[in-house]
Amino acid sequence: MDTKAIIELEDAHSLGVYPKRPLAIARAKGARLWDAEGREYLDLGASYSVCNIGHCNDEVIAAVREQLERLLYISPTFYNEIRARFQERLVSIAPKGMDRTFLCCSGTEAVEAAFKLARGHTSRHGIVSCKRAYHGRSMGALSATWEPKYREPFAPLVPDHEFVAFGDLEAAKVAIGKGTAAFIVEPVQGESGVYPAPSGYLKGLRDICTDTGALLIADEIQTGLGRTGRMFAVEHDGVVPDIITVAKSMAGGLPMGAIIARSEVCTLPKMAHGATFSGNPVTCAAGIATLEYITKNKLPERSAELGAHFMGRLRDVAVRTGKIREVRGRGLMVGIELKSKAGPFLSALLDKGYIALPAGSTVMRFLPPLVIEKDDLDSFTVALGEVMSDGQG
Repeated sequence: MDTKAIIELEDAHSLGVYPKRPLAIARAKGARLWDAEGREYLDLGASYSVCNIGHCNDEVIAAVREQLERLLYISPTFYNEIRARFQERLVSIAPKGMDRTFLCCSGTEAVEAAFKLARGHTSRHGIVSCKRAYHGRSMGALSATWEPKYREPFAPLVPDHEFVAFGDLEAAKVAIGKGTAAFIVEPVQGESGVYPAPSGYLKGLRDICTDTGALLIADEIQTGLGRTGRMFAVEHDGVVPDIITVAKSMAGGLPMGAIIARSEVCTLPKMAHGATFSGNPVTCAAGIATLEYITKNKLPERSAELGAHFMGRLRDVAVRTGKIREVRGRGLMVGIELKSKAGPFLSALLDKGYIALPAGSTVMRFLPPLVIEKDDLDSFTVALGEVMSDGQG
């Protein structure tokens, strides 16, 4: 089926809530995608950081194939070896002292579970998050997401949510009080433009939450599992939160999310929360293979090294073209803020065979697979310089 027919068929039956590129992707491997006509693209987005270990990773495929032949599904009300092994592996890479998990199928489900755990443990209702934050689009997660275009059509949302400026500890001190169940924060804000937390901010939040009895939730759905140059981004600041939410890249492309929490805060009674597909054996098998691949191949360290190189090359493009206001990021989570709209540049790059992401109207976001080669990053920066010198923007 050609691209036109695929687009017409999908548009005829989908809800239409996604803004789509005019591509029909047919297959992928590593850091590359191919469309229905066989054209090759370099993937600088990894499907929003889902494919950190590359598309169609051989070790994940082998693990999934083996598990499919043994046990496809079993309810989480039964014990299962693969689930147990995955949970053990997940807490082994978490910050010290975080040794409990709840498994689910997505990032927004992980955020919902974190909020319920925080409210249940503290017997408080208030949730504080940051301006420009993105935490998901289900009703609870959406209540902690800043962007009005996501929130306003579905108001009223869950009450007792408050927003403060990202990076402002004084504002956080005012907002976090005796009625606050949790403060949720992204160590690097991604959706709004790739803004790393200022130095000392996460440590300050940890201290405030400890003093007030509120829980600190680190949303590592996009930043976790090596993306920023550490296994988890909070490690850059030496901070141990009460809860970490993680998803996207956990299972090599299969749907999985989780919270990782300190035992002390895991006080929910039985039946207080659940999910039908929690700890699905197939996704757990994929998860084990994914975490093993990340650690065995030292992908966090690779991300740190390649990210520094990539941002250096992007700053060279900024100097040469004069069209980039700022390059910022951590590891291979990188944003460039432009002096004009990002859309024309993204379209021009797509024509050249490069897929990058927007993050707001004037920011390009880069979340390449952590297995991408340095030469591929260099070829992209050459192409970026070309489109910026061709009168775009």
